[in-house]
Amino acid sequence: MTLSIVLQFVVVLAAIWMGARFSGVGLGLWGAVGLLVLVVAFGVVPTSPPIDVMLIILAVIMAASVMDAAGGIDFLVRIAERIIRANPKYVTIVAPLTTWSFTFVAGTGHIVYPLLPVIYETAHGSGIRPERPMAVATIASQQAITASPVAAATAAMIGLFSEKGLTQWGLPEILMICVPATLTGVVAAAIVSMFVGRDLKDDPAYQARLKAGEIPAPKALGEKAPLKPGAKSSAYIFLAGVALVVLFGFFPALRQIPGAKAPLACRS
Repeated sequence: MTLSIVLQFVVVLAAIWMGARFSGVGLGLWGAVGLLVLVVAFGVVPTSPPIDVMLIILAVIMAASVMDAAGGIDFLVRIAERIIRANPKYVTIVAPLTTWSFTFVAGTGHIVYPLLPVIYETAHGSGIRPERPMAVATIASQQAITASPVAAATAAMIGLFSEKGLTQWGLPEILMICVPATLTGVVAAAIVSMFVGRDLKDDPAYQARLKAGEIPAPKALGEKAPLKPGAKSSAYIFLAGVALVVLFGFFPALRQIPGAKAPLACRS
């Protein structure tokens, strides 16, 4: 039995690895191949697909995608840029908190990618090792996904709890655990990262490469294209939706239809 479990685990890891290599549609294709091997070779009986969970995730992704197409993500990124640039000496703390906060409200970690050059430039220009804020900022954005009320991961968790009959575990309970846990972890990691390696002015290897011309001086980022006409509106509408999701999740009475005996189930 133990050998069978180990082999099944290897099949799952192999399917994930192959799917990651091909990405896109290939990820789903190799997932199907892995499932086929588990069913045929090991006799694993697949369960019925979690339709409710899939629909919730689809709704969340579509909402974020519409905001992105309208330029809302670009608008949020530019606000985050201003926050990071305004605090160059404390970029190791400010950058992770910024990426956590904006991922929390946007529900997607993709918002961090355009910020990485900004974090690098701000840290490098202030004599701070860029890997300090960049490493923690990247991790912070992924941590925020598990705490965001509009992230697909949170939606899936709520749907799975509901299907298992664990109705006492809804959005409020998830947020009350994940928000302080992830935020505390990000702050702790940022504080530790402040002491990783030497400052650039005290690093002889860096200074030698800088004098040799092997490291270019920090350059300001070029001007960005103007925002789309509906960028701000799409971001505000999306954020209003986030606020409503949290409000309805914490106050079940708001989800109760007049004449109904109980509030609507909280699944998003």
